[in-house]
Amino acid sequence: MQICPAIVAAGRTRFGEHYEKEPEKLIEEAWLKASFDADIERKDIEAFYLSDYFLPITNKLGLEEGFLSELTELHVPMEITRSFSSALSNACNAIKSGKHKIVLVGGIEKMTDRWDKIRDDLMLLEGPWSYYAGCTPEANHELMLRAYIKKYGIKQEDEEKLNIALAQISVKNHLHATKNEYAQYQRKITVENVINARKEARKPLGLYDYAPVSDGAAMLILTNDETAKTYTDKPIYILGSSSATDYLNYPARDDLTHFVVTRMAIANALKTVDVKLSDLQLVELCDQSTVMEMVSLEDLGFCKPGTAWKSIYESCQDYKGYYEIDGNKLYVNMDGGLKADGNPLGATGGAEIFEIFKQLRGQAGERQVKSDRELKYGCVLELEGFGTKGYVYILGRD
Repeated sequence: MQICPAIVAAGRTRFGEHYEKEPEKLIEEAWLKASFDADIERKDIEAFYLSDYFLPITNKLGLEEGFLSELTELHVPMEITRSFSSALSNACNAIKSGKHKIVLVGGIEKMTDRWDKIRDDLMLLEGPWSYYAGCTPEANHELMLRAYIKKYGIKQEDEEKLNIALAQISVKNHLHATKNEYAQYQRKITVENVINARKEARKPLGLYDYAPVSDGAAMLILTNDETAKTYTDKPIYILGSSSATDYLNYPARDDLTHFVVTRMAIANALKTVDVKLSDLQLVELCDQSTVMEMVSLEDLGFCKPGTAWKSIYESCQDYKGYYEIDGNKLYVNMDGGLKADGNPLGATGGAEIFEIFKQLRGQAGERQVKSDRELKYGCVLELEGFGTKGYVYILGRD
């Protein structure tokens, strides 16, 4: 019988600027919230998988595993990855193989401490040639938008609607974040705010189109399906997952309007589960920009190529908490997404998993989805770099 990984508890910090907190304080805060949730102690943990991109740079930490051993007073296997999804992938493999029964998966980042130091490193994540050409981390998003408009022949009135749709994405995510006590930005904005920021920047995308720089941590406790029953009566199972990889340099790719890694990851993940795309009502997308949320809706298969902006525009004329796509309701980034919830790179995927976990358990508070269908499944997409690596997870209640 195949072993299925199950999440029995999850915890996180609020995302934002945490100048006053050392990394160990953020890790401890997220861990305690998760451990209290399932009454699991440190001595129960058999392995620890942690993700961070820049902790050695921002906080001068050398061998991070040794730092974690001192922090937890544990001598179990520990591994470091970049993204939370990568850490979770390793943890799932450890559970499926039977090597471990209970593991801790975490993510941490302290980006605001040394923003001036890591800005160049962020650009290198998107390609050294772009960096040496003088591009900024925002440049590729604008290039993708221009390529998208050209490929699908979007002109005049339709182009204006597309630009409004992108602004509506940001407005929607800020609205959702007002109900998320962990979100970095818990305030509403307007379409006018987004458009005016673009005019001030004299660019197609402005301040409100991008996710912020953030600090924060997220943790979850993963067990096998049998062990899960001893800790909770509401485990959330990782039913399927997949990842894919593309060229580092965005301009070298065959298609500049989409992320092939997303298309491949969702297709392969769905092959491993008895779940159809239409069964997925709840999605957490990697919206490092409004363009990425729009494109991801198409890459995951919810919208036909070149049409997502139309569904967004129509749905947001009288927004009811979801996008309506071909008569189906799709709840997207109910926590506010990276745009408003925050984007501490190493912990970002953990917040996405946290949101699906809470929603499927009916524990999301004010932002709890109230669907006319039973809420059984959720999907998480996390991207590394500018679509260089893509991870898709399909979670379910059974």
